[in-house]
Amino acid sequence: MDFHLLFLSCNKSHLAKRLHALLVVSGNAHNIFFSTRLVNLYADLGNVSFSRLAFEQIPKKNVFAWNSMISGYVRNGCFPEALDCYYQLLTMSRVRPDFFTFPAVLKACGDLVDGKKIHCWVFKLGLCLDLFVAASLIHLYSRFGFVGDARIVFDEIPVRDLGSWNAMISGFCQNGKAADALGVFEELRLEGVKLDSVTVSSILPVCAPLDDLVRGMLIHVYVIKHGLEFDVFVSNALINMYSKLGSLGHAQQVFDQMMVRDLVSWNSMVAAYEQNDDPITALGFFSKMKLNGFQPDVLTLVSLASIVAQSKGCRNGRSIHGFIMSRGWLMEDIFIGNAIVDMYAKLGSIDSAHKVFEGMPVKDVISWNTLITGYAQNGLASEALEIYCLMGQCKGITPDQGTLVSILPAYSHVGALQQGMKIHGRALKTGLHMDIFVGTCLIDMYAKCGRLDDAMSLFDQVPRQSSVPWNAIISSYGIHGHGEKALKLFGEMQDERVKPDHVTFVSLLSACSHAGLIDQGHRCFRLMLEDYGIQPSLKHYGCMVDLLGRAGHLDMACEFINNMPIRPDASVWGALLGACRIHGNVELGTFASDRLFEVDSQNVGYYVLLSNIYANVGKWEGVDKVRLLATDRGLKKTPGWSSIEVNNKVDVFYTGNRSHPQCEEIYKELGVLLAKMKSLGYVPDYSFVLQDVEEDEKEDILTSHSERLAIAFGIISTLPKTPLRIFKNLRVCGDCHNATKFISKITEREIVVRDSNRFHHFKEGICSCGDYW
Repeated sequence: MDFHLLFLSCNKSHLAKRLHALLVVSGNAHNIFFSTRLVNLYADLGNVSFSRLAFEQIPKKNVFAWNSMISGYVRNGCFPEALDCYYQLLTMSRVRPDFFTFPAVLKACGDLVDGKKIHCWVFKLGLCLDLFVAASLIHLYSRFGFVGDARIVFDEIPVRDLGSWNAMISGFCQNGKAADALGVFEELRLEGVKLDSVTVSSILPVCAPLDDLVRGMLIHVYVIKHGLEFDVFVSNALINMYSKLGSLGHAQQVFDQMMVRDLVSWNSMVAAYEQNDDPITALGFFSKMKLNGFQPDVLTLVSLASIVAQSKGCRNGRSIHGFIMSRGWLMEDIFIGNAIVDMYAKLGSIDSAHKVFEGMPVKDVISWNTLITGYAQNGLASEALEIYCLMGQCKGITPDQGTLVSILPAYSHVGALQQGMKIHGRALKTGLHMDIFVGTCLIDMYAKCGRLDDAMSLFDQVPRQSSVPWNAIISSYGIHGHGEKALKLFGEMQDERVKPDHVTFVSLLSACSHAGLIDQGHRCFRLMLEDYGIQPSLKHYGCMVDLLGRAGHLDMACEFINNMPIRPDASVWGALLGACRIHGNVELGTFASDRLFEVDSQNVGYYVLLSNIYANVGKWEGVDKVRLLATDRGLKKTPGWSSIEVNNKVDVFYTGNRSHPQCEEIYKELGVLLAKMKSLGYVPDYSFVLQDVEEDEKEDILTSHSERLAIAFGIISTLPKTPLRIFKNLRVCGDCHNATKFISKITEREIVVRDSNRFHHFKEGICSCGDYW
């Protein structure tokens, strides 16, 4: 019988069993060659138990048989069994492992302890110089993050093949060491070794984190020169590299020139446009992909979920969710579950996001991070903090860099400085404080909790090669009203040759607006266009309108809007409406609100602004009309609140609130303060009472504003002359601003108030804003 042909024809387990029976009947079952081949056959068919049974029936096992069994376990993901088999080889046989044994068993190592033990055996048997074994050791150390040890193994190889070079480059890439990976790549080129598709596919992802488009293009030239552009893996890597560097034209060109495309190619193009905020083109590629006969997989759906979130298509979001549920992917793949949670959160449907999260059978740290971020981004900071506490109670879930980046904005939002400092302590303990994103969030947290000096101290410690930390500190000085210092920091940024981005100029223009620096703001706007070639977005135009309008140049602001090359959105008209509120221009405010309701009729804040404009001039019929319009559209005014952190506990006060346990003491303290303020010349400004009531009621309404309740609580709860930090969700009113100046003088305290717009530092009867806000 031709057993070779029979082995080749066995593509099912039941056929393999028949062949096994035939070998037994024919007396060939004990033949070492056939029996070892049978071990491999069962393993290839996924029947590991029968593979082991065939292995046990071999009377005298040689190293090839042991290697086959170990390799069979590894191919089927049975890593503990593979290690047990290896240790049986060492202890229960006279056979010694060879250079074919170690690549498989090193792949099976579940921790570095086992890996180092096996490395000792490699050294003992003198197999360190074998190229396959050395490459496997490099992969082992890289997998567990010990890329320095991998480099030592690599350096000890006397003659390296391309596989060794690829292993070392891949190891550095896996551990986020892009510069080191590029260094090995340069060594490889200098030695004149010809690159293959694996080398190129490994090194191309390095270009994006280094922001090195030129390097990527040079590698592309090498690919074309050596005929590698027809390799589908190389082309896919080129598409990903160009898309991550924002060069979509080049990515499109590579895709168009591909002779053969696979599902990864289409997914790469869909993801390229999705990640570069072009959901319409991304959807176009998805449609073409289906027309070409490719069915979406999990990665396609992850991109589609993000596309839906960008385009705010709630109905499409439910369709994608339904499609995923019909395939059972949500229960099988944690990756897609996280994407759906993120999609619903970005669509503002946080309840749906939470429901999907609860339904996931397995949750990893990314799942928790996504939900925390979702609550924080939807303005639900308290709920984000609750989820973070629940996460801390889960065994096996350890907060990582993403967790800290997710939770810090929530602490910033409510002004929980002490809790935020605990996160800083965790970052220091885990070494994450030097991570650029964690460091930037800490800068932002300290700045938004009123500790600008601490924010600056942190800025001096974090890596500053990218624009991210610069943007954070410039924005921090801006919201504290230090426009000149923000501009000075921008000058230092230019001196250090850090390239500003569109966020940098949003921060700069906003800083100029808060400080009334009109000329400097105009100069920054021109600089952005002429020197850096950054096309202004609607955010930049909105900042310019705010800059002009806040300074009282309403006609110039209108002219600026009329000359915009793109259609104004809600942020632009909202900035003009806010300026009309400050300067009491009813006619222009009505015009701005009409334009505003055309582009965004669902933001209740704009109705409140217009209502306030009418109330300030006593046009109560206008107030009633606007309020009725908002009610008819199902909108409710956001209640004003202020919070203060005392003894590691955050207390929140709403305007007119009398439910606090120390309510009587608070209002008694307010009465005492009011009397002292009047003796110093304070006169209540009733124009900030937005209700048509009697004069005596107006004074009570002003006295019970949320920030005054928080200030009074802080005074009775802390030692004399202790600074107070108040956080308010709405803009501080003019009368409370004036009253807080008097209170800071009476109590000899520094009172820091952060409203929805900026910081106010009150000290000795003076505010840092200079009454310009």
